[in-house]
Amino acid sequence: MTRNDDLIHDPDGGLPRLLAIMRALRDPDTGCPWDIEQTFETIAPYTIEEAYEVADAIERGDMGELEGELGDLLLQVVYHAAIGEERGHFDFDSIARAISDKMVARHPHVFGDESRNKTADDQTRDWEIDKAAERAGKDESRTLDGVAMGLPALTRALKLQKRLARVGFDWGNEGPVLDKIAEEIAELSEAREISPEKTEDEFGDLLFVMVNLARHWGVDPEAALRRTNAKVTRRFGFVEDRLAEAGKTPQDSDLAEMDALWDAAKADEGP
Repeated sequence: MTRNDDLIHDPDGGLPRLLAIMRALRDPDTGCPWDIEQTFETIAPYTIEEAYEVADAIERGDMGELEGELGDLLLQVVYHAAIGEERGHFDFDSIARAISDKMVARHPHVFGDESRNKTADDQTRDWEIDKAAERAGKDESRTLDGVAMGLPALTRALKLQKRLARVGFDWGNEGPVLDKIAEEIAELSEAREISPEKTEDEFGDLLFVMVNLARHWGVDPEAALRRTNAKVTRRFGFVEDRLAEAGKTPQDSDLAEMDALWDAAKADEGP
């Protein structure tokens, strides 16, 4: 395909411009050596990273940053589309067509003649029924088939548990979950006396049950941990700033002093 430099340098070129830029970058004769070498496998980690950076910008409420991160994520789709097109598997248009067809099919209450008189929960249930039918068509007959292995562990645990709950393999309320957490903590303590491998195994069991509790309480465990990570980063920044004002670093301090500053950081944030 002939390179269209006018489009590449047109600031109003929109999506066609981005697609043209990617084709130019991947051109085996005149493109960028790094871009030419990339494959689905080498780009996949960047795709995951960019999705997290989008979530981070949303968490921080930074709309300027979000715009840029969404562009970076879009670039990942364009990258995979270009590789797929070169290998004869698919292209950007077929990707857009497939997702458009899926969205129309899954929203008959908007694009068809089905009644819109359903709650969000009703729509979610119908969506899951449609997805189950799709999995059956892919010969994914087992309950937990098709839950992506590459998901973050907390997110994958949540998705596995939602699948199990749909077939009745679930506690009906939080009471047994809390009892199970206590049981797993006891088993974890015992495991420390056995081996590192057993300790890791029991620690995983405890995390899995904690995800179950989060699900019963309507908490997204991945989002909750991200918020805590951000909180720790923010509060320890406060600690370092106060130490710096005193001409000190964390290495010059001790736990008691840093803990007091941590409490001050909490108080500074308010209730």
